[in-house]
Amino acid sequence: MVVEQTREAVLELLASLSPAQLDKIKAAFDTPDHKQWTYLPGAVPGLPLTELTPAQQQLVERLVAIGCSERGVADVWAVWDAEIIVRGIPALPPSGEWEGSVVGDRYFLRVLGDPAGTEPWAWRLNGHHLALHVTLVDGAISFTPQFLGSNPAEVRSGPQAGRRFLAAEQDLGFQLLHALEPAQREVAVVSPDAPDDILTRHDPVADAKLLHQGLAYGDMTAEQRQLFSLLIGQYVGRAAGPIGLQTWQDITDQGIERLSFAWAGATEPGIGHRHYYSIAGPTFLAEYDNTQDDANHIHSVWRDLRNDWGTDLLAAHYAMHR
Repeated sequence: MVVEQTREAVLELLASLSPAQLDKIKAAFDTPDHKQWTYLPGAVPGLPLTELTPAQQQLVERLVAIGCSERGVADVWAVWDAEIIVRGIPALPPSGEWEGSVVGDRYFLRVLGDPAGTEPWAWRLNGHHLALHVTLVDGAISFTPQFLGSNPAEVRSGPQAGRRFLAAEQDLGFQLLHALEPAQREVAVVSPDAPDDILTRHDPVADAKLLHQGLAYGDMTAEQRQLFSLLIGQYVGRAAGPIGLQTWQDITDQGIERLSFAWAGATEPGIGHRHYYSIAGPTFLAEYDNTQDDANHIHSVWRDLRNDWGTDLLAAHYAMHR
């Protein structure tokens, strides 16, 4: 259902675009830069959201709402709110329209391949602190790589003081760490110093060997496992229900007891308390860091070690159509 809804939404969006807009948004599925992505500021290939009319904007919002859960949608657009706050740039007009907005010029939409055909295709939304990559193959869907970040993590002054972004990703991480027994914490805390950024960065293919092993799910108590599952759910739960359920099924099939939790840096939250954690298993990988700007700048990423960019889906597709 999500696959067909996505297809219909993209086709409707493409039909609404001008020739100049289509030139920017469309690319071949096998374009050489298909797997190149970033969460850093700057222009990337695609159609800037600032060039969309209000009617076209609604179609993009619908597309994001199909691929993401309600919470995921809120997190995606909150990236913009944080960007407006930290850059001191003009907010969106009261109508909320992106057309001509400064912030909308920092985010780019792209469609790879032909959603009207039978071959694999994809859509992606990239910009500062935001990366959504959705690949569709033979009625199946891949939702990764996926990145959400926020600067600030907490607004510390002004009319929105106290507002937090990606708060549960931080709070649940600390809750799990604090729930560990001393001997478990010795295994989970791999360094007193947090890395400056997520270790897999924006590599086209995530290398799980860059991460520390940490404490395994199988070595946790029932209460700790519940917290660990809630933390994993913060990442998986960004996707629409069917996508999230499939991810949980994959995690279970590969052995949830093999997932591990690793921590680095400060063990208490606070200004200047740089901290980082990773979650890694046979297929699932997530990283979180809050290290920049006095530990008030979050990066979080979800990768599928087997199916980023639809890799496994594509392998099955091409094997079937040889």
